[in-house]
Amino acid sequence: MTSTSADQALGNSAIRAGTPAVVGDPDLPGGTETNAPNARDDPSASSDQRVPSEGVVHAVRGAVVDVVFAGPDLPAINSALIVNWDRPTALILEVHSHLDQKTVRAVAFQSTAGLARGVSVHASGGPVTVPVGEAVLGRLLDVVGNPKDDGPALPDAIPRRSIHALPPLLSSQTGAADVFETGIKVIDLLTPMAQGGKAAMFGGAGVGKTVLVMELIRAMVEKYEGISVFAGVGERSREGHELLTEMQDSGVLDRTVLVYGQMNEPPGARWRAPLTALTISEYFRDQKHKNVLLLMDNVFRFVQAGAEVSSLLGRLPSRVGYQPTLATEVAGLQERIASVAGSTVTAIQAVYVPADDFTDPAVTTISGHMDCVIMLSRAQAAEGFYPAIDPLGSSSMLLDPLVVGDDHYQTAEAVRQTLARFRELTDIISLLGIEELGTADRLIVRRARRLQRFLTQPFMVTEAFTGTPGASVPLAETLSGCRAILEGEADEWSESSLYMVGTLDEARKKEAAATASDAEAVA
Repeated sequence: MTSTSADQALGNSAIRAGTPAVVGDPDLPGGTETNAPNARDDPSASSDQRVPSEGVVHAVRGAVVDVVFAGPDLPAINSALIVNWDRPTALILEVHSHLDQKTVRAVAFQSTAGLARGVSVHASGGPVTVPVGEAVLGRLLDVVGNPKDDGPALPDAIPRRSIHALPPLLSSQTGAADVFETGIKVIDLLTPMAQGGKAAMFGGAGVGKTVLVMELIRAMVEKYEGISVFAGVGERSREGHELLTEMQDSGVLDRTVLVYGQMNEPPGARWRAPLTALTISEYFRDQKHKNVLLLMDNVFRFVQAGAEVSSLLGRLPSRVGYQPTLATEVAGLQERIASVAGSTVTAIQAVYVPADDFTDPAVTTISGHMDCVIMLSRAQAAEGFYPAIDPLGSSSMLLDPLVVGDDHYQTAEAVRQTLARFRELTDIISLLGIEELGTADRLIVRRARRLQRFLTQPFMVTEAFTGTPGASVPLAETLSGCRAILEGEADEWSESSLYMVGTLDEARKKEAAATASDAEAVA
């Protein structure tokens, strides 16, 4: 790719002074759409700065490249550099620091294998831009917007946007108070999600984060009229292929954009992949005024990539080895996920918890930005309770009688109290046996065990593995089933009758069939 065509692909004309706009002319091929007033461009690329056009590679240290320019006017922080090397695709770098009056240190978005000193580098004069608009729907893109699904090339006239932007003004943002029914009993009951809010699922390895995200995708696409944008941050190729196949089979790919920074890619690609997905989401929110469902798996890989980049840039690490800019980077991503009048961005994020340590700095930093926090428990998974959501550790700002109503709130609190008392009694039961408990406590234990099993649920995305049809349960059925169990209707039922069912009616039929089978066996 020549430097001229690479410039056009990046839309890299200098930003004009005094405008919130624009890298390039939006009416020309490669031009960038003007952001709406509530999604202002990041001011990092100065407008009237004299930017040198050519430099040379001075040093390569993995994903970090030092570039020397002839003049004293260096490219701005977060601006894009294009390496003119002997490969079919251009190597894109992003400036992150000025080492001296002639040298910048940049992070590569692709592999630097084969890059030599002295290779020519072209300064674009603006930040990295990615394609947005209707043409990217149904496509799988990499961090710089190149199609990776073996499909046709994107049209030349496609609008582009900078991956760096400021969040909407606080005065233009709208709150999230509309409950988003997912059809998953334990989430709808205890941690209701908000349309236009941010929800995160925290869990260690192998407790079901990705399965839960995929089930939420399926559940929400059926009810959600809008655009879905999926960011695969540090994903395995297998997971990406499964998700792409799943969306093709369900017929929702034409309303979805997939952005991947794979596990085997350099840290710069994994670090910026969420910003690419967010930029596409902001375009549909601001320009097309559509509701957007933004899914990210896994946000911890974003933090991890940032720590790798920070080390390569020579910064001293902070707590537990994380980058000193951890809070700033997470805030820069999460605060851009916002809703404005007429259109919302609803974010669902999976967060890996290293070594099941929920006090990890990355976990606590991310959770502080969430409206809904869903904790996945290894103890729940070990007992076979799926989804393995900890009902006492999870929380939602929407679980308020003014939002969900008194009936829902009282039922949820009664369920929490019953499960909390059962957890307190667990050690006593394991030491002395349930017979040593009082009558009231024995009744609480009996109902809590049945509630635990009723809150399990077969998923549609696991039908091929379990052979059990998936269930989507309306909130009204969830509330009525929990109330019936709390009131004692299921006290004499077998616990297995409530395990992995949808509504209480299904459990009732299962119990009746089991009772009839036992009667026949006795006869």
